[in-house]
Amino acid sequence: MTGIGALDSFLDGTLISVEILVISTLAGLILAVPIALARVSDWTALRIIALIWSGFFRGTPLLVQLFLFYYGLAQFDIVKDSPFWPVLREALPCALLTFTLNMSAYVAEVVRGGILAVPRGEREAAASLGLGTVKTYRLIILPRALRLMLPALSNEVVLQLKATALASTVTVLDLTGVARRFESKDYSTEPLFIAGAIYIVLTFLIARLFRVLETRLSIPA
Repeated sequence: MTGIGALDSFLDGTLISVEILVISTLAGLILAVPIALARVSDWTALRIIALIWSGFFRGTPLLVQLFLFYYGLAQFDIVKDSPFWPVLREALPCALLTFTLNMSAYVAEVVRGGILAVPRGEREAAASLGLGTVKTYRLIILPRALRLMLPALSNEVVLQLKATALASTVTVLDLTGVARRFESKDYSTEPLFIAGAIYIVLTFLIARLFRVLETRLSIPA
């Protein structure tokens, strides 16, 4: 495993892993907010739907979810005839969808915890100012919850980075997929060590990014 070709392959694999991580994290966070709001809602139906969503994606292995979406859904004609089939039949878009849905369930619990951790006094202050529920969440609760949930969110993003390695099981040539291809070709564990080193660097960068965010968003004493 030498030469520019191997370097380019690892670079391409790393970019795909980062693409999966960034897209699934951002899209998952967008989905997580309404799911978290449903979890703390006074409406029983919304709480049940959100609980089922969270229970499925957090209660089943991500690998099983990948296989169900990529291999399992292809067995149903109704899926093949649906507008979603162009996405589900391709490995990378299907993996992105699965990682996003899985991430949304985990981040929803983080957001819910952040919402519940907002002091009651801040809610009461918003009510005393005459702010409605929507404005209270938009201006007070959600921004405050974001600051509180950053440490937990950083852990979820790191876990998501490690989970992206499973994308190779559905033929996506991410970082792990590239390493496994070189390993099977050269019968050497060197590609896995290289992939491991790249994952460590990416983990450090994620931790550093969230540390900067925590500093920027912290409220001065």
